[in-house]
Amino acid sequence: MSPERAVDGAEAEPDHTAVRVALWRALHVRADPPPHVIEDEVGLALADPGDDWRERPDMDVEATRRVRASIVARARFVEDLVEEQAGRGVDQYVVLGAGLDTFAQRRPELGGKLRVFEVERPGTQAWKRRRLAELGYAVPDWLRFVPVDFEGDWWGRLSAAGLDTERPAVVAATGVTMYLTLDAVTTMFRRVATLAPGSTLVTTFLRPVDDVEPEQRAQLDVAVRGARAAGTPFLSFFTPEQMLELGRDCGFRETRHVTAAELAERYFRGAGDGSMPSRGEEVMVAGR
Repeated sequence: MSPERAVDGAEAEPDHTAVRVALWRALHVRADPPPHVIEDEVGLALADPGDDWRERPDMDVEATRRVRASIVARARFVEDLVEEQAGRGVDQYVVLGAGLDTFAQRRPELGGKLRVFEVERPGTQAWKRRRLAELGYAVPDWLRFVPVDFEGDWWGRLSAAGLDTERPAVVAATGVTMYLTLDAVTTMFRRVATLAPGSTLVTTFLRPVDDVEPEQRAQLDVAVRGARAAGTPFLSFFTPEQMLELGRDCGFRETRHVTAAELAERYFRGAGDGSMPSRGEEVMVAGR
């Protein structure tokens, strides 16, 4: 649910955080040794940051190694989950706060088995569709863009776009909950929990600064202050226990905490450069 800005009535652009995530995913391909957890340079092409993008302070290879590992691990985990659920017959995939998500462009063989809904603010989505067209990416018939006002009836707009609430779906909300109030997170979870049995919510959450690795606290604190200064403050932090309890209270039958250590074991085993995700942002999977 990335914020957006408009200048002098011009078409909105994605928030700087969405661009940064896209660049970190590309930096993983450009700077980290193979095998890569995820190969995504489509987001880099969409953002079109200029030839000197790697000179940005937030693209320092060493300083961002662990947060970069977290970003690519969560993306790979979600796509592995979608593929697993598709193998079980689930054929709907909802990306909340899609931003510069590139699943549809990179994974057409999997997307073609699904109906994919990208849910995002109208200006951001219009910008993205324009950039996709400029890059030569057609919009397949299985991909639905759902422009919404997240303060309004976004769930109704999603249903109107073709989401069948009587059939299971995977709903992903990565990098979203920290920008929402507790009430908004609760509302989102409760709505997803009304989907048919067999549905899955996969979401990330920020842990409180004093609940992450000591060596990562300074970097998370900088991120918190930077988000506030940019006008997109982090509003919600959860311990794993709080997130799991919230999922259960909102109506999910099963909730599971996916730790940074589990992601490291799955995707960075044997990495010789010391890459491993930070527990600053972790994952919950909740099932209907």
